[in-house]
Amino acid sequence: MTTAVKIGNITVGSGGPLVLIAGPCVIEGEDRTLKIGREIRAIADRLGMPYIFKASFDKANRSSFHAFRGPGLINGLKILANIKKILGVPVLSDIHEAFQIQPAADILDVLQIPAFLCRQTDLLHAAAQSGLPVNVKKGQFLSPAEMKNVVTKLEESGSRSILLTERGSSFGYNNLVVDMRSLAILRSFGYPVVFDATHSVQLPGGGGDRSAGQREFVPVLARAAAAVGIDALFLEVHDNPAEALSDGPNMVPLSELEALLTQVLAIDQAARGTSDVR
Repeated sequence: MTTAVKIGNITVGSGGPLVLIAGPCVIEGEDRTLKIGREIRAIADRLGMPYIFKASFDKANRSSFHAFRGPGLINGLKILANIKKILGVPVLSDIHEAFQIQPAADILDVLQIPAFLCRQTDLLHAAAQSGLPVNVKKGQFLSPAEMKNVVTKLEESGSRSILLTERGSSFGYNNLVVDMRSLAILRSFGYPVVFDATHSVQLPGGGGDRSAGQREFVPVLARAAAAVGIDALFLEVHDNPAEALSDGPNMVPLSELEALLTQVLAIDQAARGTSDVR
């Protein structure tokens, strides 16, 4: 049984229901971002899934200098604050530098450490000291066992509200694979485990000046992860991925989300009935 992590009025882990963390990759404007969040919230409500909204205010790791990064810290947090108020759900966003943590912590309910920054000691320390739950994505370059060092850094910095996210491992150039054993290894550290099914099908840099992706495999990996046992499912969702300004090739079309979640929830319930995976 994992440690329970409270995020707003939602409990992640410790045998609680499967939580959905979902939204567009990046804030593309308040109206469209809110529209996507509203529709996801309606789907989650119909399915009885606790829901945490996610969107990045800044994508600092784009392949190209000229790629869209989002509205930035100040304007992005204003948008996220309004979305949080209207939807009535917790919100999550990425932080990239320690100076972002204080203003972000005034708005967000979860601070997310991107995979490529998961070993940055000063960033982890500052995030832990914010008092907010911290979701750390496992680096594509790390074995799951090495995430124990990340957990220890957060614990020694004062945090016990930790989420660990699997999002694939580098397998040659421009390719990721998911070793489902990782989910069990991450769980052994005692904290809730999240599976990021959309970044796991990303082809980093596969488009030359941008990343590519294989969204057709999102349902395959999401179903497999639910069978292993996870506490939350992370999905990037867009009403028209072809128009998305970031990560379109690996995002789930909004029109396909409810069917996918229905399948995942059925598998989750079956897994809970056969073993204590949480």
